[in-house]
Amino acid sequence: MPSVMKTLFLNPPSFENFDGGAGSRWPATREIESYWYPVWLAYPAGMLAGSRLLDAPPHKVTPAETIRIAQDYEFVVVFTSTVGFLSDLRMARSMKEKKPGLKIAFVGPQVQIKPAESLLASPDIDFVVRGEFDHAIVEYAQGKPLSEILSVSYVKDGKVMHNQPRPMLQTTELDELPFATDVYQRDLTIEKYNVPFLLHPFVSFYTARGCPALCTFCLWPQTLSGHAWRVRSVESVAREFRQAHKMFPQAKEFFFDDDTFNIRKDRVLALCKEFQPVGFQWSCTARVHGDYETLRAMADAGCRLLIVGFESGDPQILKNIKKGATVEMGRAFVQNAKKAGIHVHGDFIIGLPGETKETIEKTINYAKELDCETIQVSMAHAYPGTELYNQGMREGFLHGEAITDALGHQLPHLEYPGLSREYMVESVNRFYDSYYFRPRVAWRIVRDALWDSHERKRLYHEAVDFMKLRADRRKVAKAKKGVERKTLVSVPVDPRPSVEVASESQGA
Repeated sequence: MPSVMKTLFLNPPSFENFDGGAGSRWPATREIESYWYPVWLAYPAGMLAGSRLLDAPPHKVTPAETIRIAQDYEFVVVFTSTVGFLSDLRMARSMKEKKPGLKIAFVGPQVQIKPAESLLASPDIDFVVRGEFDHAIVEYAQGKPLSEILSVSYVKDGKVMHNQPRPMLQTTELDELPFATDVYQRDLTIEKYNVPFLLHPFVSFYTARGCPALCTFCLWPQTLSGHAWRVRSVESVAREFRQAHKMFPQAKEFFFDDDTFNIRKDRVLALCKEFQPVGFQWSCTARVHGDYETLRAMADAGCRLLIVGFESGDPQILKNIKKGATVEMGRAFVQNAKKAGIHVHGDFIIGLPGETKETIEKTINYAKELDCETIQVSMAHAYPGTELYNQGMREGFLHGEAITDALGHQLPHLEYPGLSREYMVESVNRFYDSYYFRPRVAWRIVRDALWDSHERKRLYHEAVDFMKLRADRRKVAKAKKGVERKTLVSVPVDPRPSVEVASESQGA
């Protein structure tokens, strides 16, 4: 048997507190610190003996320490992002200065949508993988030549070579992948992962890949995971759920981090039959298409919370972004979820195409009417690779400016006639204030925290961080462009998407 390269799978510390890699659909430094699991890296890491998955940001591994760790490996796989790309290039340079023979591959949406530009940006990248990278990475580590590996792009004799694309993995192939949770147990500390609206500690993994919805702002279905919905078998998901429950007795809930969990009713009902005997809490993403029967079955099987992307209370904006849902469907869904006893975390976005001062007010009122247990309000962001990005460049409401500050915090970068960035930032703050400072909502949050000392502590720190964030956003929005440009990171313009404001937007 040929020797296998000793491989390090790296979710890099592009910035301090940066949640930007292999589990985050919205790469950014979180103002309220939170981290998603690096699920995409876990699968190939589980296929290579002797490998390690290093999720640097939540484990507080510094860039210098990351570079030192890389010296113990022959091959490093970096999951990069649009926001962190330049920082990750500098880290790759430092790694190769310390160990010239080290091989480095970059994966993730940024290099997928701009493979040639990414490769030509630095000679330290040996190759990139376009799309799903599970098997391409494993094949290279096992000694297969780059010229024979599907979906790989690399430089040969000064010319960028693009190999033929690899077909997306289907159900039987997804079932053959190792469990992500096995790699978590081997390499990660689950207490390091925190998302404000999930119980702590939580464990998340996927039951499917892809999303058939066509939302113009959503990054992963338009890049990494695709629109083709491909599922693991019910038996495979149930086996990992049962095993992980025993593996992580300290976990308070599981989260199914699919692009959308509840796409097909019969599959949801089949999964619920398997989950119910376990008797453990779980949460998931959801679209507003589910009926009461499905929600009731989910609640009976332990479902605690649904993360739902309502986005806007204006019907035309929902059409503009190809949401495939209506405000009426949202109302009915929340009513049924409450009836079934399931909490809803609602995601809303300010600044989508068609936004006006009037539609902002309509969305605020819509959110109050729905009265979800918790909400997130985000500034619209157009990431390269999305239809929203192309539309913004074409119609002129995206001017190609940098989208983060020097520490990786996302900044507003869309602007419309009669609707300035400053007004939209103020609207986000006002949205939160008018929603959460209602007496019954404030009491609802405090009431839950009273019975849990950990939740009280977390709530306090999040409140402090949030109040600081509000003040900082106002300063940024009011800054003159000349001053603002000096503080922004330069991101290649031609080198998903809501800017994280309180916690990561995750709704389907």
